[in-house]
Amino acid sequence: MTSANPNPLLDEFRWPLRIYWEDTDAGGVVFYANYLKFFERARTEWLRTLGFSQQAMRLEDQAMFVVTNTQVRHRQPARLDDLVEVTVRVAESGRASLVLEQQAWRDGTLLAEGRIRIGCVDAASLRPRRMPPALLSALGLQP
Repeated sequence: MTSANPNPLLDEFRWPLRIYWEDTDAGGVVFYANYLKFFERARTEWLRTLGFSQQAMRLEDQAMFVVTNTQVRHRQPARLDDLVEVTVRVAESGRASLVLEQQAWRDGTLLAEGRIRIGCVDAASLRPRRMPPALLSALGLQP
């Protein structure tokens, strides 16, 4: 199910991050797999902006997200000390899953872009379940 999101926070979320030594390879270039970590951090901060802590969702609602699919295209390298901005935008939304489009930018240059599918699961059984009603509402979906 795809839904338009009336909430302006859902249009595009932007989160800045600095590239540290630990993010790079021997050549001072960001290691390719670290873009997935950057995307994960931005998704977590996006949820926080919407008023949801993943830890609280797990403890209070017994719900957590798992990544079920990733596609990442690397365009330009980020380097040590770069200031990068990572975006999150909902591309598709349903009652139990989201497809998010994410990008990493440096000074107007697109570095990497990804399409990430996350599914909501029961924290104990890891079986698919609906997202908590409050989160569905925040996403503009009917609980």
